[in-house]
Amino acid sequence: MRAVAYREAGPIDRPDSLLDTEFADPVASGRDLLVDVKAVSVNPVDVKVRQSTAPTGNGWKTLGWDAAGIIRAVGPDVTGFQPGDEVYYAGSIARAGANAERHLVDERIVARKPRSLDWAEAAALPLTAITAWEALFDRLEVRRQVPGAADVLLVIGGAGGVGSIAIQLARQLTDLTIIGTASRPETRDWVAGLGAHHVVDHSQPLAPQIAALGLGAPAFVFSTTHTDGHLADIVELIAPQGRFALIDDPATLDALPFKRKSVSLHWELMFTRSLFDTADIAEQGRLLAEVATLVDAGRLRTTLTERMTPINAENLKRAHRMVESASMRGKVVLEGWD
Repeated sequence: MRAVAYREAGPIDRPDSLLDTEFADPVASGRDLLVDVKAVSVNPVDVKVRQSTAPTGNGWKTLGWDAAGIIRAVGPDVTGFQPGDEVYYAGSIARAGANAERHLVDERIVARKPRSLDWAEAAALPLTAITAWEALFDRLEVRRQVPGAADVLLVIGGAGGVGSIAIQLARQLTDLTIIGTASRPETRDWVAGLGAHHVVDHSQPLAPQIAALGLGAPAFVFSTTHTDGHLADIVELIAPQGRFALIDDPATLDALPFKRKSVSLHWELMFTRSLFDTADIAEQGRLLAEVATLVDAGRLRTTLTERMTPINAENLKRAHRMVESASMRGKVVLEGWD
């Protein structure tokens, strides 16, 4: 089968940063599905792994943790799927990624693809939808009020992949007032179009902008990017006993300033369940099924904004550069192998 992989971690501008190659077809065992991959999305995790993680095993590392495709074969212990099913999923960072024609994935973290979306539109959603869902409902518990706080959710980085679906989920599944951040006219329009009630500029101090809205101190803050640059503002603007979640990787993060307000701090990594085979790992398949239902009902939309064809090293390098720019709106997806 065709695949895109690398032999040595490093910057994207190296000629061998990503290479077209071929591997033997994998074989499904246990609860694995063997999927014919039709489309893959690129996320910041792809960039981070490519820059820092050396291959093991056969000496190659295959990236790709967002995919949509058709099940070719199932392992003997699979109960929820059969060959021919159209699925979408994010996979496990502990296993080979989906930048390959055929890919193995545990059935418990897979769901049937939204019927109303094409392959690329579906592949844009899994990793970011899982991240946003877990951050909002499992970590921040946004359905549980903070006493005395404004029922407000601030999403920092509202135009990025995770922010784009978090705003939609919060708008459709809660009664919260949603504030998204964006700094350019096109990203401000995008964030407002996703359902944010207010949009503020994250290139300027956030606390005075939030205060000027007159809504009160937000109960919930979800930071998807550049958390270290916004931390002082978050400490100032969040309500006492508020809840704060983040997904990025600040070089340092001093949590002590949150003590005075008894703010709870939550880190979200959507790979935790698959990395540790947690008792609730199947929640990811269930929540993706719910996302598919919401999409097909017209309540959520894909966050796809850039589409490339075919899936190969040249196009994946282009996509990595786009993600590295940290200025993307929505998601970039590659589709097809020919």
